[in-house]
Amino acid sequence: MFKLTWKHFGLVAVLVLSLFLAACGGGEEEDTTEDTGDNTGEEGTDEGVALGDEDLELVYVEWDTEVASTHVIGKVLEDYGYDVNVRPIDNAIMWESVANGDADGMVAAWLPATHGDLYEEHKDDVVELGPNLEGAKIGLVVPTYMEDATTVGDLENYADELDQEITGIEPGAGVVQASEQSVEDYGLEGWEVATSSSGAMATVLGEAYENEEPVVVTGWSPHWKFAAYDLKYLEDPEGSFGGAETIETMVRQGLEEDAPAAYQILDNFNWTEDQMNEVMLEISEGADPEEAAAEWIEENQDVVDEWVSGLE
Repeated sequence: MFKLTWKHFGLVAVLVLSLFLAACGGGEEEDTTEDTGDNTGEEGTDEGVALGDEDLELVYVEWDTEVASTHVIGKVLEDYGYDVNVRPIDNAIMWESVANGDADGMVAAWLPATHGDLYEEHKDDVVELGPNLEGAKIGLVVPTYMEDATTVGDLENYADELDQEITGIEPGAGVVQASEQSVEDYGLEGWEVATSSSGAMATVLGEAYENEEPVVVTGWSPHWKFAAYDLKYLEDPEGSFGGAETIETMVRQGLEEDAPAAYQILDNFNWTEDQMNEVMLEISEGADPEEAAAEWIEENQDVVDEWVSGLE
């Protein structure tokens, strides 16, 4: 009886030891699993792309095109999970802010002519993500009822009525610089480009158009004014305004590592002139830019889906 009891005791001891070792092994396996879990960041998924830094700032110049595009892409990023601040600033400061890392990006780079000088100054300090809109254009714009003005040089036919003045936008803007060059190229002696703002230019154009008075403004497309009024570009045989342009996306160095999903969305962002015009026209008619952007996104979810494709 005594001998049998010790045999049983030995078997029990072996069994307890085996269970103890198994439990220890299971604990190590569980810890290993935790260490090899999701590495995309707290906001990501096993298959998705991490948000990374959630605070983003996009800068833009207050042109109608850039108000529309920046608010649309800003809303898309916000819907994806980012805290986005959109800030309007001067052209030169916009480029400088992205180049020195104070801002995360912009979708407002007009190339190759309009922002050509700024691009050459900062191109080594920004990351180029390519065009978000193609077929853009700049030039001098008049109402079609100005039948005696076909080319830039024909403005001389309206010198007295226009008081030799071209209504411009912000000083230093590429289209203003090109307009000043056109005055020289076409020998428009005594003419000047009167700088103001994009909004002031649109007001001058609208008032003159309503009264069927001659007016010439620095223009670019896409722009809602071409949907609101019957306008035409003056032909530019001297090439003062260059050819077709693209609007491109630029981001700061390091954004891809800091906010991978935002970088990819900005890289995917691309739309058409007609799509941009829809947003611009809404804003020009009094809609808040954020509301106009949100409404466009809701009605064009298939387009937005392409911008966020591959992230989840």
